[in-house]
Amino acid sequence: MSKTSIWIRSFRLRTLPLSLSGVILANFIAYADNIFNIYTCIFSLTTTLVLQILSNLANDLGDTLKGTDNSERKGPERAMQTGVISLKEMKMAIIAFVVLSVISGTLLIVSSFESLSSQNSIYMLSLGALAIIAAIKYTLGKKAYGYHAMGDIFVFIFFGLASVVGTYFLHTSKIPFNIFLPATSIGLLSVGVLNMNNIRDIDNDKNCGKNTIAVIVGENKAKIYHYIIISASLICMIGYFTYFKQSYYNLYLLSFLPIIKHVIEVKRSTKENIDKQLKKLSLSTLVLAVISGITILL
Repeated sequence: MSKTSIWIRSFRLRTLPLSLSGVILANFIAYADNIFNIYTCIFSLTTTLVLQILSNLANDLGDTLKGTDNSERKGPERAMQTGVISLKEMKMAIIAFVVLSVISGTLLIVSSFESLSSQNSIYMLSLGALAIIAAIKYTLGKKAYGYHAMGDIFVFIFFGLASVVGTYFLHTSKIPFNIFLPATSIGLLSVGVLNMNNIRDIDNDKNCGKNTIAVIVGENKAKIYHYIIISASLICMIGYFTYFKQSYYNLYLLSFLPIIKHVIEVKRSTKENIDKQLKKLSLSTLVLAVISGITILL
């Protein structure tokens, strides 16, 4: 495999649909509310992509340095595991994506608020700085939160609340209460994807001292936890459409079908063959975001 292919693998393309889901849904909602900026839309998408790739690269480096990415680990082989990409090269790539995140995030804020000195701009600059730190600190450093059962909380905050609420705020400078329902829905589905990853890696993570929710409660209870957060996610979306975005066409309910199928398959799966559920739930979350957005416009 060529070095270029290894670098592309290090970006973990299958994680990108999930990271985009909240931003896409928020852009749909802003458009439906007739407060929409095309540049905010474009830069919100690009900023999300570079932040996600930054997180993936930092995760690759952090798990490699801690010995978690080893021959016992299940799932796709990581970039640094191959030995093709050196430690120095990975660090340089991380720095490059930090710079890209700053550039894209700055353009996003300027396109939304026209100035970097406004109060709203300062709020969003602070959130952007926290997003960069969170992307890096998941597995990197002595106090990496991913090793202390905090990954679920941070994924919920940044993939759900920050993604949906933050993007809507960039368009409208408002944070209505009802926006937290779709934000919670996307956030919980994102936590579900992480939970699938953690169930898959439960044995290796335990041996390497990586304490995830799955490691702490065990495989069976981690599945129960999964059913609860997925159910809560769908309930939040139903509540949003029932009380705040009533539509003659309940098209969004179609997006529940692949998620329900996923839950059924998880029940039948073991940690040895659960890896494929990551991609399925990630894509299902994107489908939910797009179909829900289209439903809002009807």
